[in-house]
Amino acid sequence: MLFFNITRLIFILYYLNIIIVEKIWFTEVIGIFVHSLKLDLATSCYIMIFPFLLLAIQSVWSPGWLNWLNKIYAAIIIVGYSLISTGEMGIYAEWKTKLTYKVIKYLSHPAEIFNSAETGAFFLLVFIFVAIASAGMLAYVKVFYPNLKHLARNGWFTLIFILFMPGLLIVGLRGGVQQIPINQSQSYYSDHNILNNAAVNNAFNLYISIFENLQNFGHNPYVFMDEQSAEAIMKKIYHTPKDSTLVILKSNRPNIVLLIMESWSADLIEDLGGEPGITPEFKKLAQGGILFDKIYASGARSEQGMASLFGGFPAHPISSITVQPDKFVKLPSIVGVLEKAGYSTAFYFGGQLIYGNIKSYIIFNGFDKIMEGEDFPKSMPQGKLGIHDEFTLGYMENDLGAMKQPFFAALFSLSTHSPWDQPFPKPLKWGDNEREYINAAYYTDHCLGEFFAKAKTKPWFDNTLFIIVADHSHNSYRNWHPHSREYHEIPLLFYGNIIKDSLRGTVCHKLGNQHDLAATLLRQVQLPAPDFHYSKNLLNPVSPEFAYYSTEDGLGWIRPNGYFTYDKGPDFYYWWTDPNLADSIRNEGKAYLQTVFGEYMNN
Repeated sequence: MLFFNITRLIFILYYLNIIIVEKIWFTEVIGIFVHSLKLDLATSCYIMIFPFLLLAIQSVWSPGWLNWLNKIYAAIIIVGYSLISTGEMGIYAEWKTKLTYKVIKYLSHPAEIFNSAETGAFFLLVFIFVAIASAGMLAYVKVFYPNLKHLARNGWFTLIFILFMPGLLIVGLRGGVQQIPINQSQSYYSDHNILNNAAVNNAFNLYISIFENLQNFGHNPYVFMDEQSAEAIMKKIYHTPKDSTLVILKSNRPNIVLLIMESWSADLIEDLGGEPGITPEFKKLAQGGILFDKIYASGARSEQGMASLFGGFPAHPISSITVQPDKFVKLPSIVGVLEKAGYSTAFYFGGQLIYGNIKSYIIFNGFDKIMEGEDFPKSMPQGKLGIHDEFTLGYMENDLGAMKQPFFAALFSLSTHSPWDQPFPKPLKWGDNEREYINAAYYTDHCLGEFFAKAKTKPWFDNTLFIIVADHSHNSYRNWHPHSREYHEIPLLFYGNIIKDSLRGTVCHKLGNQHDLAATLLRQVQLPAPDFHYSKNLLNPVSPEFAYYSTEDGLGWIRPNGYFTYDKGPDFYYWWTDPNLADSIRNEGKAYLQTVFGEYMNN
């Protein structure tokens, strides 16, 4: 851990000019060494697994060659980490990201790396690499290793070491005993990306990047046709003859409150075909807003939903773009567009944003204020996953009055996620295997009712557009097949007095996705959205109608006149609704997945 921080300090000194140009306070720079501790400790525990095994063997049998094996392993780690760290120094000025899996591709062409680097900088980096690797190895051999041998000769210490160290290593590499294992989000703390990058452990980040992309090094596994054909299909399906957007708002600069509902399926909503009585408050809200009744989540996990909602980027198989900072920094952001237009911004979540690396992605979006579980008052009641929805909603409702208008505030709910430990009666006695889920939804719906009852008394309410949408769907009491379109359908509701009176209580039947929110919302507030090229305007009557969703190894593709789901592994299609449309629909869906995954890889 000392070695990690030495390389971190050298990185900061190497890029001190960026620190000065960005006018970053010294106290914020020092925060790097605080916020890096947990991830450094986790990385250290991973590294220590092999030495532990060696020392455990040496407690009963200790030939000399095991000592050399330990030193060789230490040398590999020290030299390897030194190489990663100096390589990152070399690429950061150009890439503005940490070292990623892409370095493996570049290693096959070392001449290109050498030729692209300035000669002076190249030799300086070589010197830094040799210096820190040599110093690290010397310190290990002369100081740390002798102390290790001394401790190993103590019998009681050896017994305790063998019995307790495995448990400590496991807890350490997970980052603690919490449900969600540690990831890069743990080290994110600043609006200055260079500080976050410095705080994230180099080896941990590179490992995650390689692991997430292991299956598709150097190639897109979802290439079904040549690039020109895929581009032509994409251009065709996104073709919009004109902009005849239905303007639904009374003002083009409303406050905006985005309520992201954890795991809300369309089957929870009576107006979307669900059973009555699960979400009665939502039904009341729909009578005063515009309900979109053909919306689908593009993914099945929360981190995928965040990238879809804020970045307009569809989910895809294998991985998620939010777990890789080098990729998500290239996405557009609704938050950034709104902030440039003068909006103040805030994000609220009662749990741990570390899940799926959401925290680092939310920080990248540039919210003025971010509140997660540990930031709320300690007196707030909470369950196993975090603070219950009624309290986070109530906290945000109080906060909104103090925000500079216009504001954009987003809240991610929590209580409709297992283990369903909400502090509320469970009146729904049906639902079989999903009874707990629908009762959790009943609770969160009740919380929405309380939130809006209070919000309606506030002076900012009449000028506020409320958007209620799910991050992804969930299995319901109907137990749809996970590949079916019914499984992926979610609610989307625009609500508020800011909506024109003649349009309140209406339904929009446009077929689309949650990542269409960017183009739809920004057009209503008269802000540009060209960078959100996967997002289409749902309130433009002539915009195309289709929906996409990803599966573990394939996709679902929905058109008004037919749909299918495809699994690449067995090369199998499900649910053809019209065999005569097979070729055209199949090629559209495959071109879409090929293009999305190709952009993910190339980011």
